[in-house]
Amino acid sequence: MSLGILTLHLLLPGCTSLKAKRSCLKPLLARLHRQFNVSAAEIDLQDRWHETIIACALVSNDPTFTRRALQQALQDTLQAWPDFPLLEHHIELL
Repeated sequence: MSLGILTLHLLLPGCTSLKAKRSCLKPLLARLHRQFNVSAAEIDLQDRWHETIIACALVSNDPTFTRRALQQALQDTLQAWPDFPLLEHHIELL
């Protein structure tokens, strides 16, 4: 069994309220779940309007598949949301 966790620290420059932040993050989290079959949630910085930390988790029986799927999720996020600069990211396999 392989458990992979992708952590993304993103800037959200256009958000001026927590409501605006939620409206920006909801499509991103839904797309990650729908397209890559990962569990995705905001795990930190919930009280800051202009930045967020998102985690995606994936469990599979193949570590190579897990790493590849999380790397594809990272690349897709960078391409689909170019207005959200990526400050930092980590991929961990357990």
